[in-house]
Amino acid sequence: MANAFGQLTYPEISAQAEALAAAHAQLNVQRDWVDRYIGNSAYDEVIFIGSGSSYYQAQTMAATFKKWVGRPASAHPSSEIYLFRDAAAVPGRNYLLVGVSRSGESTEVILALESVKGVPGWTTCGITCHEDSKMAQMTQCLISPLGKEKSTVMTKSLSSMTFMMQAASAVASGKPELQAEAGKVVEADAAVVKAADPFAKTFVRERELNKFIYLGMGSYYGLSQEACLKIKEMSYVWTESFGTLEFRHGPKSIVEPGTLVCLLLSETARSYELKVAEEMKAYGATVLVVTAAKGDDTAFADAVFEVGGAELSDEARGVLYLPVLQYIGFYTALKNNVDPDHPRNLTQVVKI
Repeated sequence: MANAFGQLTYPEISAQAEALAAAHAQLNVQRDWVDRYIGNSAYDEVIFIGSGSSYYQAQTMAATFKKWVGRPASAHPSSEIYLFRDAAAVPGRNYLLVGVSRSGESTEVILALESVKGVPGWTTCGITCHEDSKMAQMTQCLISPLGKEKSTVMTKSLSSMTFMMQAASAVASGKPELQAEAGKVVEADAAVVKAADPFAKTFVRERELNKFIYLGMGSYYGLSQEACLKIKEMSYVWTESFGTLEFRHGPKSIVEPGTLVCLLLSETARSYELKVAEEMKAYGATVLVVTAAKGDDTAFADAVFEVGGAELSDEARGVLYLPVLQYIGFYTALKNNVDPDHPRNLTQVVKI
């Protein structure tokens, strides 16, 4: 690999299928966690918290939980809970606070969990990749056993933890069809990762882009934010993320030739979202659509990456969108002569 860059990040992106399979197996071992926590209807609301990438995946976790389990859930940055808890959660309700952290050592998530210790109406739990971490010692956590990473940026850790919490939500829903979807995602992921690598490499090599915009709705909104952060961390490019239809209300003024608009296409809002992407194409954008399946309605796009799984729900399919987004960040970094293993100003664990 050029300049020996990406020696940590590349194999971690490429190993996420194994990480998902291990997380699925581990969930079967920890089924009592589901019954005790997110499957427990005694909680009026489940609040998922994290920082950076972990906050963005918390958004996807909350959206999936609400849709599948049919109970209230929300996502907040960890700091909002320990500094502005009354603005995030009204008093008098029974809350389950779920900490999300790859390392289990992030200062903000630890402070948030500690801030509600002993407070009436608050119970904590979490999800991490490190069973010996501070968070795992202070509260009961789901563990993604192969999510551990040496690189700074989150790739397979994020994919595996997002999948694991979604699979836990499927169990909590009591719906066999959703639990079956989790199994289908595990079966499909290796082929998606294999296809995503050369697709992303060619896509980046053949285009000169200077702005990167990621769009998503529903459970894909958190993923669009994560895709935005991933390429920013790895390659230092100018990038933003928006709700797909919200992008039309002002932000579209930034679109010009050299702008990538990457649409994480849902089946729920497919026709609406494609109208937005087609409009951006007319303004000069390079349009990439990540979707279950291409069709006549995606023919306008400059590139389409198909993940399959059209029979799956949007929520379950979302994890399959991540490999190509991560590889695009990776190959953009290499093209810009940046080492994605060592982003400037960043550390794997953020402490304050």
